[in-house]
Amino acid sequence: MKRQFNKFFTRSLLTIALTGAASMAVAATMEVYKSPTCGCCAKWVDIMRDNGFTVNIHDVGNDDARAEAGISTELGSCHTALVNGYAIEGHVPVDDIKQLLKERPRAVGLSAPGMPHGSPGMETGRVDAYNVLLIRKPGDKRGSAEIYNRYGPGKLQQADKIPENSTTESILRLK
Repeated sequence: MKRQFNKFFTRSLLTIALTGAASMAVAATMEVYKSPTCGCCAKWVDIMRDNGFTVNIHDVGNDDARAEAGISTELGSCHTALVNGYAIEGHVPVDDIKQLLKERPRAVGLSAPGMPHGSPGMETGRVDAYNVLLIRKPGDKRGSAEIYNRYGPGKLQQADKIPENSTTESILRLK
């Protein structure tokens, strides 16, 4: 009887530990800079929270945060998030953010420029094709950013993923 209890207890502890480790992989704190009146930004924040991120909201707009992160206005959107040394600009899907945090490429972060219909937080009934871009260097423009993923009608496949050997660290340096 005692042996069965010990076995059960050991398995229970292992299950708890593994569950905790899995949730820690996503449990990151995100600082989001947005307008206080932007409803689509609030919806995106809810999606991030529903997927395990702790989100601190700064209702001060995102122009200063975007500029300090090194994201050009050409790649801009309505909110800027900072997480684990990366900048996330706009309505980037949560799976792309999780993949970025797992791969840890040397980059500024990701952007879904503009406010594409059908992106997370922009569910309007219309779905447009859009790209999530990997921003390698501060100030990169659309032409120099890499396609990280494609979305929308006929575009639901991974594209131009980061080579395995390019993973080092974020280059985002905030003061």
